[in-house]
Amino acid sequence: MINLGISIYPDKSSVQEDLDYIDLAGKYNVKRIFTNLLGLGDKSKDEIKEEFSIRINHAHKYDIEVIVDVAPYIFDELNISYDDLSFFNEIGADGIRLDESFDGNKEAIMSYNSYGLKLEFNASGNINHLENILGFKPKKEKIISSHNFYPQKYTGLGLDYFIENSRKIKEKDIELSSFISSNSKGAFGPWDINEGLCTLEMHRNLPIDLQARHLIATGLIDNVIIANCYATEDELKSLSKIVESKVNFKVNKEYELSEVEKNILYDDEHFVRGDISDYMRRSSMTRIKYKDNEIKPQNTRNLKRGDVVILNDNYTRYKGELHIVLKDMLNDGNKNVIGRIRKDELFLLDYLNSWDKFTIID
Repeated sequence: MINLGISIYPDKSSVQEDLDYIDLAGKYNVKRIFTNLLGLGDKSKDEIKEEFSIRINHAHKYDIEVIVDVAPYIFDELNISYDDLSFFNEIGADGIRLDESFDGNKEAIMSYNSYGLKLEFNASGNINHLENILGFKPKKEKIISSHNFYPQKYTGLGLDYFIENSRKIKEKDIELSSFISSNSKGAFGPWDINEGLCTLEMHRNLPIDLQARHLIATGLIDNVIIANCYATEDELKSLSKIVESKVNFKVNKEYELSEVEKNILYDDEHFVRGDISDYMRRSSMTRIKYKDNEIKPQNTRNLKRGDVVILNDNYTRYKGELHIVLKDMLNDGNKNVIGRIRKDELFLLDYLNSWDKFTIID
């Protein structure tokens, strides 16, 4: 299962609503909560402590880590010093996300706080600031990062920029999170605009599990966090089926599969052979496991990009191999087209390279 997170916004919700959501999150093994201190209006420091500590302490009952989004002006408003982070410890936070930066040295000093608080930095802007912080020799194991989310349509990150920044951060061996958006009616974020709340613009309005599966397929993201709330139980359930560190596909089947075909499709460990072809990606180990099983020819139509096929009895020694088709080609009757990868996720084929692991999920 992937490392999944949710978000809550205490300035826009009731305590009970958030506690109920945390209970639901605990049921689906959520690991992290993102919340913020950026929109709390005229509330006193004591009021803020009470509201946040109730929620955070409840999250800790499920071993859920809580990261609180802050900015330098919040430090000023609440009379918090960068060298005294006791306020965040008092509300129970496990870390703070710096929505804006100090000068690099202050962040490095903060990483040595006596409470063990993690410091999370923005991965979507110019990462020179992160390099600046690292130059001041912070406590490296306390430094983590996350991308931004974007409530306004067409303002989310482009894929190339996202990949470039993410790679630079992962090269520094820093934990990286990214945000996806619930499609639940009425889902909201920290601001008044609610047009979806995702990191990548291409994810806006996609099914929530497909957004997450894309992030996992890049191999660059450690934590996938739902930026708006409240995600539905069905959405959380769909996310719980995703297998970590693999390319996860959903397939529309074209006929009733035999038990052997079902086992090959869903139950076996698949990886792409190292010697890749332009026409397909091959998973070969199943031909050894099922060499003595019958796989009758069925649905042997010609092949199109996105087809998932299992080689049938006509292919003798290769019988039982599973292929994912990349280019249209003829079928000589030795490949059963068991189904097709869903149209809206064909772009995931771009993440299948030599030795990459993949799985088919329901």
